[in-house]
Parts: sequence; structure tokens; C-alpha cells
Amino acid sequence: MELPQMPELVGLSLLVGLLALVATAAVARGWLRAEKDKSSQPVRQKTNDVKKSGSKKQKQNQRVRKEKPQQHNFTHRLLAAALKSHSGNITCMDFSSNGKYLATCADDRTVRIWSTKDFLQREHRSMRANVELDHATLVRFSPDCRAFIVWLANGDTLRVFKMTKREDGGFTFTATPEDFPKKHKAPIINIGIADTGKFIMTASSDTTVLIWDLKGQVLSTINTNQMNNTYAVISPCSRFVGSCGFTPDVKVWEVCFGKKGEFQEVQRAFELKGHSASVHFFAFSNDSRRMASVSKDGTWKLWDTDVEYKKQQDPYLLRTGRFEEASTMPCRLALSPDTHVLALATGTSIHLFNTRRGEKEECFECVHGECIADLTFDITGRFLASCGDRAVRLFHNTPGHRAVVEEMQGLLKRASSESTRQRLQQQLAQAQEALKNLGALKK
Repeated sequence: MELPQMPELVGLSLLVGLLALVATAAVARGWLRAEKDKSSQPVRQKTNDVKKSGSKKQKQNQRVRKEKPQQHNFTHRLLAAALKSHSGNITCMDFSSNGKYLATCADDRTVRIWSTKDFLQREHRSMRANVELDHATLVRFSPDCRAFIVWLANGDTLRVFKMTKREDGGFTFTATPEDFPKKHKAPIINIGIADTGKFIMTASSDTTVLIWDLKGQVLSTINTNQMNNTYAVISPCSRFVGSCGFTPDVKVWEVCFGKKGEFQEVQRAFELKGHSASVHFFAFSNDSRRMASVSKDGTWKLWDTDVEYKKQQDPYLLRTGRFEEASTMPCRLALSPDTHVLALATGTSIHLFNTRRGEKEECFECVHGECIADLTFDITGRFLASCGDRAVRLFHNTPGHRAVVEEMQGLLKRASSESTRQRLQQQLAQAQEALKNLGALKK
């Protein structure tokens, strides 16, 4: 009997064992990889969940930011109307000289023209003019009410819009091909067009007031020497330009033209002197024979400016009233067309004073969601308009009606003819009826 050879058996056994070890190692490596994948899967899932929740929050925050802010709500028994078509904050208003329209501009890149005859209606119609690639901060009607000018916020210049009436009664608005050249070096505080149509005024917050012709040429540069300007305006008679600022006075210049309408010069006319601190604001009456001012010294003043200033005659001080709010906050002012009522605005509140007696008669608080940006009476004096957020609020001028009652009663005592008495009696009855309808008739 012959035994198998030992070296061949050993070699075969070693080969089989080696193959078994390799297979076992491969199986073990695959199992470890599978276990590792299982353990990392929840982490990746959690990370994805965090990313998804984060993106949801970002989208929610974006949606919140895109939502429009809520309109400020305000109610008062003397609130006549609220004009609410703008989607941005309104910065300026201007009534047309014929009393038919109110222009408003806002940071929503539009100017709106409102019909004043709709003020007491439920619906308030407006026509929109778009300000391309910019927005207007100031707006003023032309004297013929066929055009308006705006100050461009980003362009830092004037743009003219012409208004063309359509057959349906609406308007189309066309901007002139070229804007005015840039001349100011500081932010603009006001613009205006003379009622004669002879010149345009722009004033900046440094000490500069520019007088332009209607084609965009600078006729004169006024240095107010007031450290800084807080306000400037053209008088309704178109003869004067006034400014106020850091100094405790109001300076007034006369813009002079020749008999043929050619520009001649700008010369100093007169000053309102009497305040003891810087002047916030001032206004002319409709006939330019009266002026009102309000100062940081906490007072407002009414002046008679119908003087012979060329003979060095100074304006007369007619009335001084206290308004402490002006000593701590910037203040805006509006004078009614008949000068009987003075409106003062600080922050979001409006105060109405009787200029005959110097007494406060009405106060409207929290009128707007932002500080009041503009304040003006309509040309009839029936309404006071204010803006400061996305709405224009119109108030009945009850102090004006009361002032008419007081004036008519005083005139009736001195009336000598029957026809005069009848006319005064009619005006008195109309004012009393208006107060009665508004629930503001004092017993």
C-alpha cells in the first residue's frame, strides 16, 4: 500500500484556507460599510430637514418683508375725507390755482391728480402720472394748471410734466425731453412757480436759493446768509421770495422784472424781526399782505407786511401766540386764505389757532403713521389737508367758520345801510349753518 505524497496535500490545504480567509474578509468589509451607511443616514436626513426648515423660514421672512405695511387708521368728527390711492408715503401736496385739483407725490414713483369736487363723496377719483426711473419729493402746479413740476429724489433736479386733457375728461401726462441742469449742492427743501409764470424758485438746505426761467436757465443766485435754510417760498403775488433758517428772522427779497417782462435783479425787500431763536417755518397770506411765522422760541407770530419797504418801513407785528411744542420739535405752518386760522404741525399732530384771539381751538393727534410731511389749506379755506404716510387727510376748518361768525357779528354792529346788513346777515347765517352741520356750533 502506497501513501499520498505529503507536500502536495499541505499545499492544497493552504490554498483552500487562503481562499476562505479572503472571502471572509470581503464579507466583513461589506458588512462594515453597510453599517456605516446606516449610521450616517439619520445625520444626513437631519441635516436635510434643517436645511428645509431653514429655507421655509427664509421664504416666510421674505413674504413678511414683501407684505405692505398696514394703513394708519385715524378717525375724528371733523375728518372730511382720506385720499388713499398711493402705495408709498406722500411727501408733498399742491392745490391748483383754479381750485379744481390737488396734486400729490409719493415714493411709489407716481404723482396723482385728485378732483377737489369729490372730496365729500365716497369715491375719490385720481389720475396717475408715472415718474420714470425715479420718484418725486416735491410737486407744484403751473399757474395755468396745464403743467406741473417735480423735484426728482435721485436725479436731484427739476422735471416738467405737461397735462393734456382727453375727450373723456381725463389727462395724459408727458414729461419734457430734458430735465433742468443740476445746480444745487445740498438737499432741496422747496420749489415753486411764480403765479405770473415768469420764474421758478428752488431752495436747498445750505444757504442757496436759485431763481430760474422756465427753460432751465439760472437768472439769479441768492445767498441767504442764515447758516442753513429750513424753508423758502414764493409769495402768491409773485413779487417776493422769502426764506428762514438758523437765524431768528425771515428774510424777504423782491424779484424784479422790466416792463417788457425781462428779468432785472433780485433785491432785499424787508425782514420779519422779533423771534429770539431760529425760525422753523413761515407763510404768506393769499394777498401777500400778511405773513405768519413759527420759531424755536416757542411762539408763532402774525405780521402785517403791507408796508412801504422801499422807504425802510418795517412790517408790523399783529399777534403773538404761544406754541411750546415748537421749542423742542421741528414745526410746519399753514395760514388760511383769509388769515383767520393758523395751523401748526409737529410730529403727527395738528393744532389750529384763531389768529384774532391767539387761542387754540382744535387739536388732532396721531393723524398719520409718520411725521407730517406737508400741511396746506385749499384755496377756499374750507379744508385743511395734511400728509405723512400713504394718505392725505382733509379736515373741516371749523375755526375758520367761527372766525367768520365773530367778524360778521362785529361788522353788523357797525353796518350803516340795510343792504350791507342783509349781506352780512347772509354770510353769518351760512357760517352758523356750516358749524351746526358739523356739530361745532358753540352755544
